[in-house]
Amino acid sequence: MGDLSHLDSMAFYGGNLNDGYDYFGAHPTQRDGREGWLFRVWAPNAQGVSVVGDFCDWNRDAYPMYRNDQDMWEVFIPALAAYDNYKFAVRDANGGVTLKADPYAFHAETRPETASKLYDLSGYDWQDGEWMRTRRDRQVYDHPLNIYEVHPGSWRRHEDGSVYDYRTLADELSAYCVDLGYNCVELMPITEYPFDASWGYQVTGYFAATSRYGTPKDFMYFVDRMHAAGISVILDWVPSHFCKDTHGLRDFDGTSCYEYEDPRKREHLSWGTRVFDYGRGEVKSFLLSSAAFWIRKFHVDGLRMDAVASMLYLNYDRRDGEWSPNQYGGQENIEAIEFLRALNRMAFSIDPGLMMVAEESTAWPGVTKPLEEGGLGFNLKWNMGWMNDMCHYLKLDPWFRQFNHKDITFSFMYAFSENFVLPISHDEVVHMKGSLRGKMPGDDWGQLAGVRGFTAYLYAHPGKQLTFMGAELGQWHEWDFANQIDWYLLREEPANKKTQDFFRAINRFYLDSPELWELDFGWEGFDWLVPDDNENNIVVFLRRDRKGNELIVAVNFSPNHYENYRFGVPAKKEYTEVFNTDRPEFGGSGWNFNGTVACERIPSHGREASIAVTIPPYGAVYLRGAGELPAPKEDAAEEGAAKAKKPGAKPVKARRSTRTASEKRKPGRPKRSAVTSETKTDKKT
Repeated sequence: MGDLSHLDSMAFYGGNLNDGYDYFGAHPTQRDGREGWLFRVWAPNAQGVSVVGDFCDWNRDAYPMYRNDQDMWEVFIPALAAYDNYKFAVRDANGGVTLKADPYAFHAETRPETASKLYDLSGYDWQDGEWMRTRRDRQVYDHPLNIYEVHPGSWRRHEDGSVYDYRTLADELSAYCVDLGYNCVELMPITEYPFDASWGYQVTGYFAATSRYGTPKDFMYFVDRMHAAGISVILDWVPSHFCKDTHGLRDFDGTSCYEYEDPRKREHLSWGTRVFDYGRGEVKSFLLSSAAFWIRKFHVDGLRMDAVASMLYLNYDRRDGEWSPNQYGGQENIEAIEFLRALNRMAFSIDPGLMMVAEESTAWPGVTKPLEEGGLGFNLKWNMGWMNDMCHYLKLDPWFRQFNHKDITFSFMYAFSENFVLPISHDEVVHMKGSLRGKMPGDDWGQLAGVRGFTAYLYAHPGKQLTFMGAELGQWHEWDFANQIDWYLLREEPANKKTQDFFRAINRFYLDSPELWELDFGWEGFDWLVPDDNENNIVVFLRRDRKGNELIVAVNFSPNHYENYRFGVPAKKEYTEVFNTDRPEFGGSGWNFNGTVACERIPSHGREASIAVTIPPYGAVYLRGAGELPAPKEDAAEEGAAKAKKPGAKPVKARRSTRTASEKRKPGRPKRSAVTSETKTDKKT
């Protein structure tokens, strides 16, 4: 516990305080030999404040607060007990009294009730000392990061429909992630919130783990248990806006304490929320303290900032005339920019091994660049452009995908401009957007094959990846926050059980393959092999690790089966297939295997050597090379060149399936009529 007797006023008012939770709020302490609780609150324009609660029958006159020598409202109340309910009764300049929850409360009543609860955070026996000591050595840049995004209330539920508490969730989710091969969990917001359908993104308690799932120490157990299983924990954290519920931060003392007073800045009308005043030091200190609180007190490994774009732009979701430029005439919110920079500076001073993640949906430059280089200082950013392109592409009938090939290649134009996470998140599987499986065209077999092929593309694309819970089940339904994901499919549908087996296999392959994560943020870890075969809906590229080991990735987004698909590769003696999404144990057809493929001195795609492989419908293959291809004899080289350039020996055009996306095909039985192709787009890349 920090120093309850003193507040660094200069830091607080200057926007540099990051441990305000040790001063404000309610803390057990002693005064004059008596045990009790000390309450403090910042309400600069209030005409009076008192503490009310169950212990005084909510009598506003029982425990009036006084302004202390640091201009904060304070009172000591003896003989209270943990879990007692309380609020602040705040009297404004007009004499009106509003009951407010404690902005710094550690615990709260479960909705629909809204009181804060007394809670002592001390005493939890952490077991993750080694994890915390070595966290800074597990830098995200050159380590695997496979994120499983979870909404705690709807991952799994008890048979009676009740939600898991933090401890049950910790035990089952940690075991599940270890089994499936996820090494990081990202939780949708667990900061206290009043409305279930907001999913936690409209917050009232920035220092309270929601009581829907238990107590703060229960949540400490959750993080501790995850660390014991080798799993990092990222929390969604919302500094961009807050809800307007009466008991929350809105007009806290009858005036705009936490939000902008300027009506052109104070609200996000589309969301019905208030915007924090990032130019006010007391508000910056509140938010910095909240971020530091979860890092220090709960040992979380990172924070994902929601809606960062709404913070950066003064005209975000505002029409002309509804916003005013900054002092330089621009649209940038300079105060918010400085807050974000201060936030990241503080976080990495606490622990350089943290993950600070921005959900930033524009092309704002330097989101993940270091502060000293003029960046915002995050170390990861969600790639929202890639996400939108892919969701658009996946929904297309394969015939039309050829006209939208840029959807799967354009991201490489900027893939290394930031340190990206590739998210297929909760936002993409709700509100009539369809589940991941539901985005895929075709029949049952084709949809699940599409999930497997796309996932193989996702895991091989430069950047870290995030998938929302339920994708690994191949579920039909969109996400529903009020119900658990479709676990019943594992019992009733063998194809869905095999889809989960596929995710288990590819997750483990990813974790064991440095080519897929060691050089995620630079061109040295990636080469195009076939970027432009739009007619066949195919991309082929190469991933590389620091030792120079290479992995070839060939992905087929069409329903066609390709045999002898030729493309140029680095000159190895042979290439061996190491992963195939079409294996029967994954629900595939079981006959699209390559085994070991000889590399030949046949020029293709600007390379002197090439291989011809089989690529399954809606599928992907990974291959690794071995040995050195012998230097060609002069006559053999001439023969190879003649073979490649022989008049009339043009690559065979891939024959399109005449089956439409809506036609049904028996699950597990793709058309066997193979397409033999040397690829029509045999061009220099």
